Amino acid sequence: MCRQASCGALVDSPGFCIKHKRDRQQEDAVQRGTAHERGYTSAWSKARSFYLRKHSLCVRCQGVGNVVAATVVDHIIPHKLKDALDSGNIEAIAKARALFWDSVENWQSLCKPHHDAKTVLEDGGFGRAPMAQRDK
Repeated sequence: MCRQASCGALVDSPGFCIKHKRDRQQEDAVQRGTAHERGYTSAWSKARSFYLRKHSLCVRCQGVGNVVAATVVDHIIPHKLKDALDSGNIEAIAKARALFWDSVENWQSLCKPHHDAKTVLEDGGFGRAPMAQRDK
């Protein structure tokens, strides 16, 4: 049965029916904010392109002896810039911006599958709690 209160729709696997899954995804998208609100501006796009030209292979694939082109610049430590901006806390904003732009220590080139797998672990997905909640 759908996990949404008062919905009796049957589902194949644990979770939500199609309607409530779509509603949940829309709520998550609004809460997450646009790419621009999260710091992904034209300046980021230029920096990202430059970084991928210099670091063109997925570091995780390289770690196991595979040669795969990187398509994503990943923030090793999630910056949470939108959350910091929403909080209005000057120190949190400065820390998040520093993490966002730290190409030496906090960026890595990944292929999309490796980035997606890392994101699922950090942000939650497939029924997992986000890492921040698991650590508590």
